[in-house]
Amino acid sequence: MPPENDPETGPETGTDSTANPAQGADVYTRLRAAILTLDLLPGERLSERALEGMLGASRTPIREAVLRLETEGLIQRKGRVMRVTSLELAEILEAFEYREHIEAAVAQLACQHATKADITRLQKILDAGRQGADAAAWFEIGSDFHILLAELSRNRFLVRAVTDILTRIERARWIMCSLPSARDEAHDEHSQILRLIELNRPEQAAEALKEHGRGLRDILAESLSQRSRAGLRARGVDIIDRA
Repeated sequence: MPPENDPETGPETGTDSTANPAQGADVYTRLRAAILTLDLLPGERLSERALEGMLGASRTPIREAVLRLETEGLIQRKGRVMRVTSLELAEILEAFEYREHIEAAVAQLACQHATKADITRLQKILDAGRQGADAAAWFEIGSDFHILLAELSRNRFLVRAVTDILTRIERARWIMCSLPSARDEAHDEHSQILRLIELNRPEQAAEALKEHGRGLRDILAESLSQRSRAGLRARGVDIIDRA
C-alpha cells in the first residue's frame, strides 16, 4: 500500500531514519528565530512539507524542532493541524508580572556577586546599542543584557526563569523594537540598573528593574491594544485576549 499523502506532513517517502545533531540544532535555531521575529506570523498554519522547503532540511530534524518549540509554547498542534501560537495579551501581561518578581531577585543577588569585569562586559554590550544599532540588533542586545544580568545572580534557576520569560514575550518585544524612542528609553534604563548594581545598591537596583519591566509592559499593552490591532492584523498577526 503506498504511503498516505497527508496535506500537513506530505508523503512519508521523504522521512529520513537518522538524525544529524548539528543539523537538528540548526533547524531548531532557524525555525525558532523565524517565529520570534515574526517571519512566521502568530496564528500562521504550518506544514512539515512547507518547513522542509523553507529550511532546506529533511523530515526528522523538522519534527524534532517542532516538538521542542511546542514545549516552549511557540507552536500549537490540534490533531494534524499545526500553527504558530497566537499572541495572547493576557499571557504576555502575566509573564511581565512574573518577570517583575524574578528580576528583582536577580538584581539583589547580582549586587552580591558581580565583579568589575562583569560590569564592564555588560556596559560594552549596552554601548553597542548606542552605535546606530537597528531594531534587530537592539532586540538581541536587550535579550543578552537580561540573560547576562541573570547570570550575575550565580543562580541557575533564576537564569532559566529569565530565559523562559523572554521566550514567552519575545514576539511582543519584537513589535516594540520598531519604535526608536522605546529603544533609547530602554538603553538609559539598562545603564541605570547596571550602575546601581555596580554601586551595590540592591534595593534600588531591584526597584529600577521593576520599573523598567512595568514601562515595557505598558508600551506593549498599548501596542497590542484594541485600537492598535487593525494594523497588526492587516499584517497577519493573530492576537487574542484569552486562549
